Amino acid sequence: MQTINFDYLNIKANDLILDIGCGEGRHAIGLHVDKKVDVVGLDLSIEDIKTAKNRIKDFSISNNTSSCLFGLGNIQQLPFKSSSYNSIICSEVLEHVESPQEAMKEMVRVLKPGGVLAISVPRYLPERICWSLSSEYHNVAGGHKRIFNHNQLKRLAETEGVKYHRFHWAHALHSPYWWLKCLFWGREKDHRLVELYHQFLIWDLMKKPLLTRFLEKLLQPLIGKSLVMYFFKT
Repeated sequence: MQTINFDYLNIKANDLILDIGCGEGRHAIGLHVDKKVDVVGLDLSIEDIKTAKNRIKDFSISNNTSSCLFGLGNIQQLPFKSSSYNSIICSEVLEHVESPQEAMKEMVRVLKPGGVLAISVPRYLPERICWSLSSEYHNVAGGHKRIFNHNQLKRLAETEGVKYHRFHWAHALHSPYWWLKCLFWGREKDHRLVELYHQFLIWDLMKKPLLTRFLEKLLQPLIGKSLVMYFFKT
C-alpha cells in the first residue's frame, strides 16, 4: 500500500532515493521493483528493518540492476553527506519525532538541488477524531506526538528553503478502520467489527474493484487518512 505517488518524484535513470522511516519497506521496495532505481531505506526499528530485508528477497528481478538497501538510522541525524539524494520520501514519520524542525533540516540538507521531497502525515480531521475516541491511541510508546494541518506542514518545509509544489490525500477507506480501532481500543484485536473491516481492507488491496476505487476517490476530500505534500529544493 503506497501513500506517496511515485509519478510526482520526477524519477530519472540512475537516481538515488532515500526512504526515511521506511518501516517494512513498502515504498522502498515499490520504487526498486517498479521504477528500477537505487533506494536506501532507514528506520529506527530493528524488527522492521529485518522484515524489509526479508521482503526484498521475494522480488528478485533478473533485469533489475538497481539496489535496495536497508539500515538503522535517525531522521534527526542522517548519516549522509549533504546533497546526496535525488528524492526523499518521509511517510508517516514527522508526527512521531521529538523535533520535526530538526528532521526537516536534515532531509533538506541531504537532498540534492532540484530534488523532490515527499512528505505524508496523518490528516488533521481524521486524526483529531482518533485522538477524541481514544487517549491511549496517541499515548502509547512511539505514538503520535502532534497533529499537523495543511498550513503547518507547508510552513515547516518552506522554512527550510524548499518550494511547495502540490498535495493530495490518501487512504480514505482506512479512516473508518482507525476510528473503529480507537473506539474499541484495548479490545480491538478481538472485536468482530474491527476484524471484518480489516478483512475488507485486505480484500480491497488485493482485488482493487472499481466500486471501492470510485468510493476512495469520492471520499478523499472528506476523510482521506493521509495528507501528502511534495516540495522542490531550489
